[in-house]
Amino acid sequence: MDQVKVALIEQKLDDLKPIIVKLDRAIEKLSEVNISVSRMLAVHEERISKQEKVDVVLFAKIDKLRDKMDSDHDSVLQRLRGLEKRVWMAVGGLAVLSFIVSPMMQSMLTPRPIPTTMVRGSS
Repeated sequence: MDQVKVALIEQKLDDLKPIIVKLDRAIEKLSEVNISVSRMLAVHEERISKQEKVDVVLFAKIDKLRDKMDSDHDSVLQRLRGLEKRVWMAVGGLAVLSFIVSPMMQSMLTPRPIPTTMVRGSS
């Protein structure tokens, strides 16, 4: 009877050997996949860190460009205000000048009556 049990156990072990071999292969493949995934994650982490560095540089450049644009805008506004001030001063000066010159021109352009003497005839 012991021999029968031993024979049954050996038979069961022989039946389990292909399953064990398949499990070993599956474990090896899972290990290979794990290694591949780890490598891919490392590559992606490196890319992400490089992209973050690039983003920092780009944002710094954008900030500098915005600051330069703001200063250029302020400069242009200052120049425009100066020009506007000069234009209004010129318009005011012309208005004052025309106000002063207008009566003088009017008196110069208005014909003056020529004094005439009436001659009486002998008739």
